[in-house]
Amino acid sequence: MGLFSEPLLFAVALLDTGAVLFVLVYFVIALSDLECDYLNAQQCCLRLNQWVVPKLVAHTLVNVILLIHGQWLLALANLPMSLWLCGEYLTVPQGNMGVFDPTEIHNRGQLKKHTRDCLIYLGYYLIFFFIYLYCLIIALLRGDPINRKDDDVIV
Repeated sequence: MGLFSEPLLFAVALLDTGAVLFVLVYFVIALSDLECDYLNAQQCCLRLNQWVVPKLVAHTLVNVILLIHGQWLLALANLPMSLWLCGEYLTVPQGNMGVFDPTEIHNRGQLKKHTRDCLIYLGYYLIFFFIYLYCLIIALLRGDPINRKDDDVIV
């Protein structure tokens, strides 16, 4: 039904989600280093802001290939996170350095909010990592590795 095979679709989604998981673990480590004063706010925000757009692009890529392939349920399940990531990116106040701003990260509980959001993202992507892994296994098992239709072949 799609442009490429179902196992390839779920393998790409699995690799993409795994890459985003690594980025999110980096986010959590950087934010915890900032909280413990191992990292200053300028360095932390500079490091994290460079990964905001790739995270958004990676999630949008998965959503697009799911839509192209006709996996409507998975694409619909990914839609709230796409909207949340786009909203987070588009509602950055003018004058801020990015989603993570060094002048505001310690004010008004922003550090706790960013840490909470990263942990929510981490849980979300971890769940979808295992969903894509399950779908990949099912897609691989759907194919017939042993040619059982040929009656002439003796095993």
